[in-house]
Amino acid sequence: MDSVKSAKDRFRKYPALLLQCRESAAAYANCVLNKKDFKKDDCKNEFDQFKSCLMKAAAQHKTKL
Repeated sequence: MDSVKSAKDRFRKYPALLLQCRESAAAYANCVLNKKDFKKDDCKNEFDQFKSCLMKAAAQHKTKL
């Protein structure tokens, strides 16, 4: 069950990744929450920034998403 162990180890690092990307996460959340009629790509820029931040943070922590 090495795959389960590695998945659990990876999952334990997620709070650190989110903490590192809290500004872009908040910007994305605010964008989504402020839309009354949310449509595809309404917050694409904010999502792309959040995703980019998560990918960089994951690389720094030597993990993957």
